[in-house]
Amino acid sequence: MVSTICPIRKENPHDYHLQIPAVTAEPEDYTGEDGLLYCGKCRTPKEAYFPADKATLFGRDRHPAECDCQRAQRMEREAAEQQRKHRDKVEELKRRGFTDPAMREWTFANDNGRNPQMKTARFYVEHWEDMKAGNIGYLLWGSVGTGKSYLAGCIANALMEKEISVRMTNFALILNDLAATFEGKNEYISNLCRYPLLILDDFGMERGTEYGLEQVYNVIDSRYRSGKPLIVTTNLTLTELQNPQDTPHARIYDRLLEMCAPVCFSGENFRRESAQNKLNRLKQLMND
Repeated sequence: MVSTICPIRKENPHDYHLQIPAVTAEPEDYTGEDGLLYCGKCRTPKEAYFPADKATLFGRDRHPAECDCQRAQRMEREAAEQQRKHRDKVEELKRRGFTDPAMREWTFANDNGRNPQMKTARFYVEHWEDMKAGNIGYLLWGSVGTGKSYLAGCIANALMEKEISVRMTNFALILNDLAATFEGKNEYISNLCRYPLLILDDFGMERGTEYGLEQVYNVIDSRYRSGKPLIVTTNLTLTELQNPQDTPHARIYDRLLEMCAPVCFSGENFRRESAQNKLNRLKQLMND
């Protein structure tokens, strides 16, 4: 380990040099043929000579140096510290980004491999910089229980692991928050738009009042104007989205279709299958 260099004054106040503490030798260390102290473990020097023109300045001809094992230990400590900081950062992003702790488990690692659209999610993460630059989002649409929310969660978790801030929420929660915020509605929506990626889960399940539709439009339009990507999951069909029932819905759907590439989810209902598996397990336990 290189020691701190401290200025030390001589008796003559106009004459000083920088003093460097000597290296502490371990019992197994030895002096090499070049006169330097060597580590007895890795057999590399723990000292190095100053250039000749610098020796006078420092008052000695050598200074401490890292041997190979000291360097390896330092790099290991630094890597551990970096890993700790990374874990803390990711934990903070997930704490702030998810509205439900269960979303933390929606990861590529936990995927059962049966969702054919999972490659679409991986593509989004792998090409995030392009998605961000092009303001490209996904509109994940399809029947209930086909894995739309899980896939969106996989994208969120993977990006957070890269220390990218993501917010995953739904309009039911957003509308409740806005209703409880008598002042600062614009600031609330602005905060949502500060996230590099916003994920709105279960779109279309919120109450369809005039007030609710207006707030839904405000959130989506603000996101559109921010120039940042949006991912939406919905049980609505693409036909329903392309043929809105009235003007308030048309304003919202047009924005979504402009911002997000539609991705269809079809096939079996994983939730229904999971419920059936639990029922079968319960019957088995009762018969044992």
